[in-house]
Amino acid sequence: MALDTAVAAENHAGERPAIVLRGVTKRFPGTDHPAVTDLSLEIPRGSIVALIGPSGCGKTTTLRMINRLIEPTSGTIEVEGRDVTGADVTELRRGIGYVIQQVGLFPHRTIAQNIATVPKTLGWEKARIAARIDELVGLVGLDPAMLTRYPDELSGGQQQRVGVARALAADPPVLLMDEPFGAVDPIVRGRLQDELLGLQQRVRKTIVIVTHDIDEAIKLADMVALLNVGGIVEQYAPPDEILAAPASEFVEQFVGDDRSSKRLTLARVSDLPFAQGPVVDLDASAEDVRAATAAHRTDWVGVTRDGRFLGWVDTREMSNGDRLADRPREQPAAQVSAESSLHHAMEIIMTSHTSVAVIDDDGRFGGVVTLEGIRAALAERVPERVT
Repeated sequence: MALDTAVAAENHAGERPAIVLRGVTKRFPGTDHPAVTDLSLEIPRGSIVALIGPSGCGKTTTLRMINRLIEPTSGTIEVEGRDVTGADVTELRRGIGYVIQQVGLFPHRTIAQNIATVPKTLGWEKARIAARIDELVGLVGLDPAMLTRYPDELSGGQQQRVGVARALAADPPVLLMDEPFGAVDPIVRGRLQDELLGLQQRVRKTIVIVTHDIDEAIKLADMVALLNVGGIVEQYAPPDEILAAPASEFVEQFVGDDRSSKRLTLARVSDLPFAQGPVVDLDASAEDVRAATAAHRTDWVGVTRDGRFLGWVDTREMSNGDRLADRPREQPAAQVSAESSLHHAMEIIMTSHTSVAVIDDDGRFGGVVTLEGIRAALAERVPERVT
């Protein structure tokens, strides 16, 4: 893929990118080939961008060049419009949060003291630091009772939350995360991923995350930069575009054969145009019921009253004089919310062999989701393949 195709990610409302890498190269002494080669990326403000690729692709090297833990050999890196290669290193790092896989908490300091590390070096007053710690404890979901404990008294997931809180302590605009959830078990990993997404909804930081897990990148990132060995950008695009239209054979092989299944986890039921389906009001006439069942080739109708879904009614033994209100109703086992993933909706459809009712927390009916509707929606979302 041509490099200039990979460079530009569309920024929110035309804003200047938060981070810009231009022609960045890194050569380590004694090596024949660069770890990163002429890398150019624009990272939109307030987004999560995942750097992913095989071993040796330079993703961690790229991340560490942003805060100059590793110095680039050539090229420029701008953070919030400032060329970091000319900035004071200590000042730069104080303005960029950094979270690593092994957390890196100071073992001899309490959790409160760990979180306060950067604010203390910045000379914040004690009252301000204490208020910020209290705020962060709630933000990342820590028990305030843990503040007096030491890192080895906490679980891996709890330590990771402390690491995020410490990185956010001075309220930096940029957060760098290097395999942040790689050291915890899959269940905790999934929970921490969900918490990061929830946190991002509240704080809207620019987050660059390195991961080796394509599923994690797809779940978390607004944009995914898939790198090949040597820091070569193979594709830089939203996750759905990478899954739907891989830019090269390398990308296609890296994301795997189950691309369609992965796409289903990205899209929500709310992305679909809901069909009314075989659903009628409780006071519908027998003629209206027959029309609904005939139109949808089914013996069942859904029943609503004042917008609330009451259940499904079997119409096979219903005569002209019968009222829906007098017929036994079955509560919908096949139902989802608007925020359910299409993967979840698909699973319910396949196991129940029926359409799925979309019902909100108040029991209101929003429509039905069908297998055909899901297929059509995914087909419409396929972009042209980049060459």
